[in-house]
Amino acid sequence: MGEELKAVVVVREFDPNRDRERVEAVERICEVGPSGKLSLFTDMLGDPICRVRHSPAFLMLVAEIGEEVVGMIRGCIKTVTCGKRRSRNGKHNANNAKHVPVYTKVAYILGLRVSPNQRRMGIGLKLVHRIEEWFRDNGAEYSYMATENDNLASVKLFTDKCGYSKFRTPSMLVNPVFAHRARVSPKVTIISLSPSDAEVIYRRRFATMEFFPRDIDSVLKNKLSLGTFLAVPGGSYRAETWPGPDLFLSDPPKSWALVSVWNSKEVFTLEVRGASRVKRTLAKTTRVVDRALPWLRVPSIPDLFRPFGFHFMYGLGGEGPDAVKMVKALCGFAHNLAMEKGCRVVATEVSPNEPLRFGIPHWKMLSCDEDLWCMKRLGEDYSDGSVGDWTKSQPGMSIFVDPREV
Repeated sequence: MGEELKAVVVVREFDPNRDRERVEAVERICEVGPSGKLSLFTDMLGDPICRVRHSPAFLMLVAEIGEEVVGMIRGCIKTVTCGKRRSRNGKHNANNAKHVPVYTKVAYILGLRVSPNQRRMGIGLKLVHRIEEWFRDNGAEYSYMATENDNLASVKLFTDKCGYSKFRTPSMLVNPVFAHRARVSPKVTIISLSPSDAEVIYRRRFATMEFFPRDIDSVLKNKLSLGTFLAVPGGSYRAETWPGPDLFLSDPPKSWALVSVWNSKEVFTLEVRGASRVKRTLAKTTRVVDRALPWLRVPSIPDLFRPFGFHFMYGLGGEGPDAVKMVKALCGFAHNLAMEKGCRVVATEVSPNEPLRFGIPHWKMLSCDEDLWCMKRLGEDYSDGSVGDWTKSQPGMSIFVDPREV
């Protein structure tokens, strides 16, 4: 059977002109949810590689039997922080040595799909192996994937058959966009930073964060990035008196925080299906009340039962005893920005150990408290360097989730 399978299943690079409609058909089949339960559907707006297109290097493969596309997989490669080491700069003594990032080339797998009637034939495994070959050929040292913790089939494939280990368990926090504006504390001033100013702050303060992308400048300058926003105590700075990142970091306020916002609405849309008429009616009632009486600030349920877009908050960071309050103000600001742009939810993903998560408003019913990332070292011919085998490292307090791969 194994030899026969190799003869009939062909894995090749995705051809947009030839494969787009057939790939979309497989996506639709794979996203049919269980009867009577809510399911989340994704519309990639006619671009099957939209979720990796903005990465430095990417590839999509399809598996076909005859003229039928029966599976696909996407992957991308980037250089990120995998650890930190003490600087060898002579300006720093041993007791006050500055930490600098240690970078590695990492690959990310997403969008693995196999037609339901073609499963248990080794097609998913073959797709994973082929894209791992491309990762190795392009110098990636590690490969990782993300899935829901209760997606047992996916977890079993990667951990039992592909050699991946459970690595990190970040939380996806999702907050609805209401019909009323969120209140932002008048004691906090929010300043919009230019991409170059934001880059300076990120590199100097957060470059040692796990998964921090070395090409952060490309992320910040991408057309989908709506800006980076800095929260400071009221009266400390104003947009008109912003001194620039160098002076700011040389004498920062006691507490501050920043976040960047990515416009995922322009990449793909989501839709919740399977809701009963009663649930839809109750949700609609909350929206009607919220729009009619906005001063009541009713926590209305947005219309998630039609295709909707969302904004993704990334690069969350801050310092000081009131950093959580600063984050809360930034989240209110991001909510209002999403409201103006016609989005229905705002999402972010953080480490379970992230201390700033307490300032992030979210609905538990929309969020995923424990996502699962699995990682594999692609080769043993790499030097362990100053980090060792990253797959065996302990999680840090924070993690940088690249919006290009959400």
